[in-house]
Amino acid sequence: MISRRGLLLLSLMCGAGVLWSAGLIGALAFGARPVSIPIAVGFSAILTVPAFAAGILANRRGFQTRQPRRFWSLASWVPPHVPVWAALAAAVTFFGFWVALVWAFVALDGTPGQRDGKYVLEENDQVVEVSRSVYERQLDHETQISLAVLGAFAVGGTFLCAARATAHEEP
Repeated sequence: MISRRGLLLLSLMCGAGVLWSAGLIGALAFGARPVSIPIAVGFSAILTVPAFAAGILANRRGFQTRQPRRFWSLASWVPPHVPVWAALAAAVTFFGFWVALVWAFVALDGTPGQRDGKYVLEENDQVVEVSRSVYERQLDHETQISLAVLGAFAVGGTFLCAARATAHEEP
C-alpha cells in the first residue's frame, strides 16, 4: 500500500498534470505552440498516468468501494470526509476538460498529413490540399484532444489520491 506521503506526492504530480494540460490547451486555443507535440503529450502522460492508477488502486483497497447506491447523489460518489467544495471544484475542472475535448473534435476537419511535399487533410476517402497554417491548426486540434483526455484523467488522479491520503482511519 502506498503511504499517505506518497499519495500526497502523487496527488501533487497529477495536479501539475492538470496545470500543464490546461496551460497547453489554452496556448493551443490562442494559436501558440510553446513545446513540440510529443513533449506536450508525453510529459502530460508521465505526470498523469502513474498517479491516476495509484489513486484508483488506493481507493479501491482503502475504501472497499462498491457501486453507488444512488446514482445522482454526490455523497455516494465522494468519500464522506472530502469537503463538498473540493468535489465540486474537481467536477468543474473535469467538465472544463470535457468542453475542451468536444471543442477540439468539432473544429477537426480531417486527418492532417503530407503527400508529395504538400499538406493535406484526409476525410471519408477524400484528400484536400491545404496550406501549412491549416495543417498545423489541425495538428493543434489533435494535440488538444490528447491533452484534454489526459487532463481529465489528471483531475481524477488528483482527487482520488488526495481523498485517500486525507482519509481518517476508522478504529
